[in-house]
Amino acid sequence: MVTRVSATPLALDWIERLARKHGPLMFHQSGGCCDGSAPMCYPQGEFMLGSSDVQLGEIGGMPFWMSESQFEYWQHTHLIIDAVPGRGAGFSIESPEGIRFLTRSRLYEPHEEAELVLLGAPAHG
Repeated sequence: MVTRVSATPLALDWIERLARKHGPLMFHQSGGCCDGSAPMCYPQGEFMLGSSDVQLGEIGGMPFWMSESQFEYWQHTHLIIDAVPGRGAGFSIESPEGIRFLTRSRLYEPHEEAELVLLGAPAHG
């Protein structure tokens, strides 16, 4: 089954660690100038979603969101969330841990695009 977002084993490990420490989490794909296109991680409910945010799926059981306008650009791309050494954005919960989440991507194959059409548009916030 095709998904819009997935995570590497290392990212899943960090999601599990952070959830043990902070409780349920949520992700929002940043489109801002300061954080570039970093996936931001927050305790669930700490980031206010709007009606123009769409849920792409879940990683590690945690919801992953992005703005609808940004989704228009990324809709043909599968997002792969990874964790790498370094200091991420100051607002993202993993920042003090010495790692940061990073978005990698790949274009969908034609058969995956067809599956996505059947899935329909992602749910709004």
